[in-house]
Amino acid sequence: MTQVGGVQALCLGLTLQLIVASILRQGAATVAPPLTGQTTAAPHKEPGKPVTGSYRLSGSNGTACLLASMGLQLNMTFSSVSQNKTVQDVVNLQPNVTRVSGSCGSDSAALLLTADAGKTNLSFHFTLNATSSKYHLSELTLSALWPDMKEAFSAGNSSLDYLRGTSGRSYKCNEEQTFYVTSNLSINTFQVQVQPFGLTGEQFGTAEECQLDEDDMLIPIIVGAALAGLVLIVLLAYLIGRKRSQAGYQTI
Repeated sequence: MTQVGGVQALCLGLTLQLIVASILRQGAATVAPPLTGQTTAAPHKEPGKPVTGSYRLSGSNGTACLLASMGLQLNMTFSSVSQNKTVQDVVNLQPNVTRVSGSCGSDSAALLLTADAGKTNLSFHFTLNATSSKYHLSELTLSALWPDMKEAFSAGNSSLDYLRGTSGRSYKCNEEQTFYVTSNLSINTFQVQVQPFGLTGEQFGTAEECQLDEDDMLIPIIVGAALAGLVLIVLLAYLIGRKRSQAGYQTI
């Protein structure tokens, strides 16, 4: 019976290691590497999770040519008037006071979000590869002029590769993501679903889930399978041990 107990302990240890490894793998996948030279200064306020906004662009015939639903959080580094130093600020984009504009083309699309009476302008540029029918977010730009800024803020990057999807389908990711744009700008996204190409109506096409969401669904399956395997192994070890114990009392 000592040997059986050792087998049970070994199985339990391996199962716990598998569960911990799965959780650590998922946690590591949610952290994107920052750009070289990115500031390490802590933000001076935490605005909380942003409200999810719904954004729509119309084509020449009036039907939707781009749909987007997402919560947006701006992480910016700028020179503060009140603090007389460079600060990192985190600001949520408020959908109810945000104006939507942009354009749709056969292989490119742009979504421009304007807030604060024109003092904040955030643009998303999508590119479609006609050969592979794959699209991605290729450019992000932000310009802002807030009362606490010593000078107007402007940052952008036209060499990005985020929000990858297939024409006719939407990209969807419930998990929080961080898009690193420049050393002084990054964008946090929440509950994202976007489709810039191949819309056939006023609804998103079939969703293509991001890797982070797939990992979230995979972990419970792995943990459940590991626990089921552990129960089976313990049951078999118990039955084997019981059979051996009964065999020891047989009359010779």
